[in-house]
Amino acid sequence: MKQLCLLIISIIISSDLCFSKQSDMQPLTIVDMRYLLAADLNDPQQVKTVWDHLHTMATLQGIVNRDVPCLYIKYIQEGGNSIDDYWWNKYRQPGEWLAERDTTELSCVTDAIRYYRDKINGVVVYDSNVPATSNVASAVAGIENLIAIRYDTDSESLYARVVSGGLKLPVKIWLVNKDGTSLFTGKGNIPETNILSTGSVKNDPYRWFIEKYMKTGKCNTEYAAYYIDQYWRQKPNAAVPNHHTLTNHDFFISKKAFFFDLSPWGDEPATDDISQQPGTDLQTLQQMLRLAYDQNKGEEMCYIGGFPSWAFKYTKHAGGSHDDVPTEWEFSRIISAYNAFKDADAIGYGALANASFWQHFPLKREYKQDWVTREELKGRGYLNEEGKLDLKKRKYIIFYVGDYDASSWITQRTPSIWDDSNRGKLPLMWCISPVLAERVPMVMHNFRETASPNDYFAAADNGAGYLMPGMLQEPRPLSGLPSGLDAWAKHCQKYYRQWGLSITGFIIDGEAPGLDVNGLDCYATFSPNGIVPQKTSQVLLHKGMPVLQAGYDVNDTDPRKAAAMIVECVAKSEKPFHWFRNILKTPTWYVEVMKEVHRLNPDIELLDAPTFFELYRMYLEQKRP
Repeated sequence: MKQLCLLIISIIISSDLCFSKQSDMQPLTIVDMRYLLAADLNDPQQVKTVWDHLHTMATLQGIVNRDVPCLYIKYIQEGGNSIDDYWWNKYRQPGEWLAERDTTELSCVTDAIRYYRDKINGVVVYDSNVPATSNVASAVAGIENLIAIRYDTDSESLYARVVSGGLKLPVKIWLVNKDGTSLFTGKGNIPETNILSTGSVKNDPYRWFIEKYMKTGKCNTEYAAYYIDQYWRQKPNAAVPNHHTLTNHDFFISKKAFFFDLSPWGDEPATDDISQQPGTDLQTLQQMLRLAYDQNKGEEMCYIGGFPSWAFKYTKHAGGSHDDVPTEWEFSRIISAYNAFKDADAIGYGALANASFWQHFPLKREYKQDWVTREELKGRGYLNEEGKLDLKKRKYIIFYVGDYDASSWITQRTPSIWDDSNRGKLPLMWCISPVLAERVPMVMHNFRETASPNDYFAAADNGAGYLMPGMLQEPRPLSGLPSGLDAWAKHCQKYYRQWGLSITGFIIDGEAPGLDVNGLDCYATFSPNGIVPQKTSQVLLHKGMPVLQAGYDVNDTDPRKAAAMIVECVAKSEKPFHWFRNILKTPTWYVEVMKEVHRLNPDIELLDAPTFFELYRMYLEQKRP
């Protein structure tokens, strides 16, 4: 009997493995959507085409790529590089993940819908005149396995080709009346509920979603997406052409996440909905975040992809009263109060495609990094015969090589920064959020597999995701919730362990409180070799963890001017350890900067991260009374 049971178990396991392998080995499909890059964004009709094709494709990708990688698109361009080609070609090489996979090219979005028809349940149709319904449609699409299509009776529209004619897919959810008039009017009760309207045409669709999907537990509240709604069609030239960020939706659709585009400011109406009562957007946002917190039981962090679309909304650029960075910080402050963080797809390089496909990339269990020993430091001449730090005239610096707190930024800039021929000539501390492994694991793996001995990795702001940790500490303004520090520590520990991290290269405190004793205790559990907050005393060793106050941003494109600033800052301080933050600089830039620094002051030495923080730890130990 025992042998029979073992045989049955063996057959079941073998069947599961065969099924998994067959599923993973099904033909891959590719759709080249770069034809949309030629669209004239001053032509409203062409703008609609760009929006419709990419939005529908993103919802289709999110569904069919949920369990296995199937559907890939080519769209993102940066600096002459086809980013989607770059990553595709890298992993099509012999021995790599996608090598020898059968591939079928599909001609267009309708061809892709036809190919995957049996994978979807139908369509969610949204209102062209109520921008917020496009984000609600993305959320509904993921939960109900529907593709999202904008209502448009024009004979050339996607709606005409897929819903009213052509493929004639069934509409399962209407976010607009069937005659094209608006379902959400900002008056009376919110449709299909007994809840009084917010008075805001923008907010009512989100409140409808809250009632229908969040409160009923249908939504996966561990994931959320903060991307601009179809208001983008009114101002498509306000930022780079691809910052509709529709291609970012697929991953979050695959996770059945909730979507929103809401102002973080409570002191004024949202700039895209100026007739609302001030703070209505914020109230809706806080309601969503609180529901997510409750459903996650305060134990899991909520992963939010996206960033305030400051060039389009909510800032002085759009008629508001707030600047860009304060808007970024206010959003961060709010989400942190509810145990949420962001993967910050900010304007400039905010577009990302195919994350639902790449999420299946097989990572190693661990990517280890070595730490320096004091015996090694002594052998290299940094310590005297007694093993003490001997500073003499030396001044030590380290660069925070960033900003890599966004899956989109690191994916787009790998060809122009990481592949720079001068990488490896200097010790650089690459500060990358380990949570980026959720959406772009292939990028993270590539960095580790191709790193030189001079490339060392630390976490970006503010650990495994961008939040303001002071808002996790009690008492918690805005939310009044109990401490979130344990949840944050548990979340970060997992990622730091996998990626061999022990340094948090920068902590953005913004307008949040600085780290108190409990906050420092939290970071000591996963970042024992150092943290760099904005708000801290200049010299601090907390339970053996070196705490270094953040220094200056140095980002002048002219290496000579950057070097002059570094030398000046070092000269002003008696402290021998100095940190400088740099944003999207190439290894060539660092080589040229340090050449000029050494010309101006040969006593300044750029250190690798383990050496810098271990020497700084010894410095703090020696300064103790």
